[in-house]
Amino acid sequence: MSKQKNSSNSKTTPVDGIAEAEAPKTKQAAAKAETKAAIVTAPENVILDNPPPQPNYPSYRVLPGKPITLANFDPDASEHYKKKKDVEAELENQRKRISNLQQRLYAENQRSLLIVLQAMDTGGKDGTIKNVFSGVNPQGCQVWSFKKPSDEETSHDFLWRYHNRAPQRGMITIFNRSHYEDVLIVRVKNLVLEDVWRKRYHTINEFEQMLTFNNITVVKFYLHISKDEQKRRLESRLEDPDKRWKFSSNDIQERLLWDDYQLAFEEAMNNCSTDYAPWYVVPANNKWYRNLVIARTLADTLEAMNPQYPAAEAGLENTVIPD
Repeated sequence: MSKQKNSSNSKTTPVDGIAEAEAPKTKQAAAKAETKAAIVTAPENVILDNPPPQPNYPSYRVLPGKPITLANFDPDASEHYKKKKDVEAELENQRKRISNLQQRLYAENQRSLLIVLQAMDTGGKDGTIKNVFSGVNPQGCQVWSFKKPSDEETSHDFLWRYHNRAPQRGMITIFNRSHYEDVLIVRVKNLVLEDVWRKRYHTINEFEQMLTFNNITVVKFYLHISKDEQKRRLESRLEDPDKRWKFSSNDIQERLLWDDYQLAFEEAMNNCSTDYAPWYVVPANNKWYRNLVIARTLADTLEAMNPQYPAAEAGLENTVIPD
């Protein structure tokens, strides 16, 4: 993916104007921020039959009890890979692994996989779904996108609409945004009191633990892009008539809250990355590397689950198909 560099001769866009009046850099904001509550302790005594894999390549997993700061993660990271062509063969190999393992998961019909995707605007959730799951049988995969809750949804507890979409046995389900919106946007926009959203960390941990106890493997990805990369992507949407439909004036207002969202994501992951439902911070400035990291992680997760085809009916070796 080629990147545009700013210069004094570049034309001014609405995004440029806002950039001049933005809040301090995320790292500075994080250093000055005071945590008002201790990290929530995740439920204990969780026994994992198939623990998360420990690959020999970067996993970017947020380890429980080891708080992270997003400013310390390089969104441009790409291992030894330099360009999209470098990962094409490996990405295709990971897609095949996912496809083959999904067939076994669907046939086994005993367990399921829940994938959570979160990111800042333009972070690449839709692109991830398109590029990582291109070889998956649609019969065994569902995608749910969560936007502003309806009147019915707000009349229930905050987890109701998400629990209602949890995967049934044999399925892979992808949450495009998720229950974490209720400790992210509600926090940044002050939609509920702090005492309310802080308690939700513990509730989310218990919810995910309950899913795990019901044979649903949970894996969560934060697609980490830089503020400069988001600016480039927003400008690309403005400049391309075929992409302009994706642009909303609300994107500008959300961008002004960048630092607040970064802190909210950090605290959500620090409180809710557990042994049974891990968070991964995925470098996402390079879309092709983002796709590879997520595909590898999911293939490894499915392999650790080790789904099996059901036993065949007894005596089939003697079966003769009539003419």
